[in-house]
Amino acid sequence: MDDSKILILGANGQLGKALSKKYPNAVTIDIDSLDITDAEELDRYDWSRTKIILNAAAFTNVDGSETKEGRITAWKVNALAPKLLAGIAIQKDITIVHISSDYVFDGTIINHKEDELFSPLSVYGSSKAAGDIAISLVPNHYILRTSWVIGDGKNFIRTMLELGNKGINPTVVSDQFGRLTFTSELVSVIDFLLNSHAQPGTYNVSNDGLVVSWAEITREIYKIAGLKNSVSDITTKDYSIDKEFIAPRPLQSSLDLGKLKSIGFKFTDWEKELTNYIEKENS
Repeated sequence: MDDSKILILGANGQLGKALSKKYPNAVTIDIDSLDITDAEELDRYDWSRTKIILNAAAFTNVDGSETKEGRITAWKVNALAPKLLAGIAIQKDITIVHISSDYVFDGTIINHKEDELFSPLSVYGSSKAAGDIAISLVPNHYILRTSWVIGDGKNFIRTMLELGNKGINPTVVSDQFGRLTFTSELVSVIDFLLNSHAQPGTYNVSNDGLVVSWAEITREIYKIAGLKNSVSDITTKDYSIDKEFIAPRPLQSSLDLGKLKSIGFKFTDWEKELTNYIEKENS
C-alpha cells in the first residue's frame, strides 16, 4: 500500500499521532491547516493524490459537548464534517476510515454488536451517531467503533499515574464497564482492513480481555506501576451529583469483537498493553 496516498485528519490527536508513525509518507492535517467543517475549504483542497482518508478528527470533550458552545462544536466536528467528507469520498472514489464510539449506545446491552440500533444518551453520542450515518453512505467505508482510547496524549492512565505519584488516593467510577483500546490496536486494525481489502462496513475495535470497571483498571495501573495508592469506588450517579455539565454515560461499553476475529484479526489483551504502556511511561 502506497502510504503517500493516505490523508490523516486529526493528526495531532492520540490516534492521529499513532497513524502518522505507521504511515510516515502520509499527508497529515489538523485544524490549523484545514477546517474540515468548512465546505468551501474542503472544495479548494487538492484531492487528486488522495486514495484513502483516515478520519481521526473528533470533538471528544464529552462533558463539554453539553454546554451551549460545546454542543455546536460537537455537531460541527462529529456530524457535519463527516457529512462533507462523505460527499467528497463518494465524488472522488476515495476509501474512508472513520472512528466511531461506544457512546452511540445507551449501555443497557452487554457486549454491543455492530448492528445494534443507535440509542445515544448524550450530545456527544448523538453527534457521533449522525457522523456514522453519513460515512455509511460511502461505498468504500470502514467505521471503527471503539471505546476508552489510550495513546500519546492526555488520557485516563496518565491522569491516574499523576495522581498516584502525588500520593493522592482517587475515587473512581465502578459501575461503568468496558475494555481499554490502545491506539496501537486501532492502527493494527486499520492496516489489516486496508491491506486485506475487507468488506466495507462497521467493525468493533477494542483490546481483548476481561471486561472491567474504571476503578478496577485504576487498581491495575497502580499495581503495575508499583504504587501503593488506594482506590475508592463511586457510582456514576453519585459522581455526577452537583456537577452542572456532566454528560450521561453508557454503563456497559464492552464491544463484541467477533466480526474482526472471524476474518482473521488477532487482538491483543488490554492488560498486556497496559503493562507495556506504563513501562514506557516510567522509562
